[in-house]
Amino acid sequence: MIAMLVKVRIRPETRAAFLEAIEVDALGSERDEPGCLRFNVLQDAADENVYYFTEVYKDDDAIAAHRAAPHYAVWRAYADAPGNLDGPIEITRTNTVFPSA
Repeated sequence: MIAMLVKVRIRPETRAAFLEAIEVDALGSERDEPGCLRFNVLQDAADENVYYFTEVYKDDDAIAAHRAAPHYAVWRAYADAPGNLDGPIEITRTNTVFPSA
């Protein structure tokens, strides 16, 4: 299994659009992608403009399928639009230890 830890900082005025886009992606990922085992969206307790995604995929093919999915395109449209994010997206790729595959 492969886990992705993603950190984004949004601009406060885009919060509604962000929440809509990431909800479409997260729900679609868990509902429509057999290889997506988890997709959680978390808000930083100290900074309401910082969000974290924890995504767990079966393998690299599942990550590729995620990035090709229509719901991912909704998220990318938000993320790629100028002025929505306040800094770069930070992605850390990890291998899961527990629970094991």
